[in-house]
Amino acid sequence: MEFSEIEKLSPEGVKRYLEFLLWHYRVIDGFWFLFVSDDFGRQAAEKINERVWGKAAELAAKDLLKRFQIEEKGLRGFAKAQRLFPWHIIIGYEIEEKDDEVIISVPRCAPQAARLRKGLPEFSCKEMHRGEFECFAKVVDERIRVECLFAPPDPHPPELFCKWRFTIKEAKG
Repeated sequence: MEFSEIEKLSPEGVKRYLEFLLWHYRVIDGFWFLFVSDDFGRQAAEKINERVWGKAAELAAKDLLKRFQIEEKGLRGFAKAQRLFPWHIIIGYEIEEKDDEVIISVPRCAPQAARLRKGLPEFSCKEMHRGEFECFAKVVDERIRVECLFAPPDPHPPELFCKWRFTIKEAKG
């Protein structure tokens, strides 16, 4: 990668560039989904999305653990790595950590909100996020279990698009 122009930026400039990169990441994801949906149908786009996001999350988790020396296992390590995952930053996941569980809630989902603004129905993202979270969690600690409390196509309250619960499956004695 070539960073000479970025190295010339002030800290505020680097932050603005990071905001641009994350916005661009979301734009590419959105148009990718829309164009695949237009050409092959929404169901095909949702299935491919599941595969893409599972693999992307797995690779991101591996890279985050290495780059940021996250050695913690379990729910703490998962939450620490998840907070650095670009999609957490883009969407604004709310992460609630307890001793025996982590809850991720999504009060505003930019892709779903954009679809609703354009008069499009919500797309089914439950299995895509299940794959994303399971692949990410497995890299951090294979004992982490993922439970979807609700996500589209499930009914959900207007103030919350989805909610996920993460726990540790303890080994049987």
